[in-house]
Amino acid sequence: MSEREYILNILVRVFRDGGYASLLMRNDAGEDMNMAFVSETVYGTIRNYSFLESQWRHMAKKVRLRTALLLDMTVYQMFFMDSVPDYAAVSEAASLAAKAEKGFVNAVLRRVQKEGLKEAETTALKTSHPEWLLKMWEAHYGKEKAESLAFSDQKKALVYGRLNTLKAEKDFPEKHPELHFVNDLCFTSEDVIQKSVEFAAGKVLIQDKNSQEVVRMLDVKPGMKVLDLCAAPGTKTQQIAMMMNNTGSVTACDLYPARLELIGRLNERTGVTNVTLKQNDASLPGAFAAESFDRILMDVPCSGLGDLRHKPEIRWHLKPEKLDEITSLQKMILEASCAYLKPGGIMVYSTCTLNRKEDDRQVYSFLKVHPEFELLCEKTLFPDETDADGFFAAALRKKETA
Repeated sequence: MSEREYILNILVRVFRDGGYASLLMRNDAGEDMNMAFVSETVYGTIRNYSFLESQWRHMAKKVRLRTALLLDMTVYQMFFMDSVPDYAAVSEAASLAAKAEKGFVNAVLRRVQKEGLKEAETTALKTSHPEWLLKMWEAHYGKEKAESLAFSDQKKALVYGRLNTLKAEKDFPEKHPELHFVNDLCFTSEDVIQKSVEFAAGKVLIQDKNSQEVVRMLDVKPGMKVLDLCAAPGTKTQQIAMMMNNTGSVTACDLYPARLELIGRLNERTGVTNVTLKQNDASLPGAFAAESFDRILMDVPCSGLGDLRHKPEIRWHLKPEKLDEITSLQKMILEASCAYLKPGGIMVYSTCTLNRKEDDRQVYSFLKVHPEFELLCEKTLFPDETDADGFFAAALRKKETA
């Protein structure tokens, strides 16, 4: 299979089946593939989908999905990838087209090449964001912020690493000048972190900078009893255990056994010994005794709108009508789990989305019916301001009984 055929198959599975490119490429890539080329073409096409469509849709309205995606990915190569000659991109596209469509594909691409790149007139088209999403952001954060977020989503995501103090030496940063530390634990690197010896040894992990900030808000102390309710894939769990220096206890929960296995394997690699894994539906009450934890992390399921750099597919997969279903689940998790917190304890509610109904408004609604809790602080971490994933987090304290 050629690289372009592989790319086309990935795109079809993303747009037809609702798949995610990162998982598909991780499972299916052949060893002889140029994954830099594959990744750039796949993510570039998804990230610029509606803009690419606008370059040729005026020539043909009814086109099969596979053929449309073939045109999209080729237009992306022609106008956004200097390393790909136009003739090569067009020739390869024609060879991948169905027999009856080869002439059509070739003609459309030749005309696109002749006409040149057409400018988009709207922010939605320039940034390939659905209109409903931009309107929601404008209502929540203002027009200027909505546009800033949309343009920010078009940037390639930075990959952040985190130092694991359970295994890494104290002078690790000094010994690794190739890593660029942004604080005491968090760093970026020009190299692929996952392929490093340090990653394999569990001395460093992949974790977004703002994800790390969420865990810091828990203010965990050695010896505490901590509950991580929606823990997979486990990077936040590992950070909690590390900040407690492997003391106390952390109970990490997830709905699916396979995802619990991911946490277990990560803990083994990173030297964590104070974590217990438990299969649990966080939306149902009664899984734990009342007032039995000092800290609770609720990193709840969400719409993922803060993660559009890493997962641009979300903007095409998500439908606005699904948001009410998501907010309902989040409310159930808050209601079911708040009873587990000890008086004086702290729980952090967090999402990786930018939608006030899932974020601060969800927290304010909870506080209205739970006067026994008080808001300590809340943060919305915007990707256009932090050059990292978008997150919301709020720290709530359960008041001491009189």
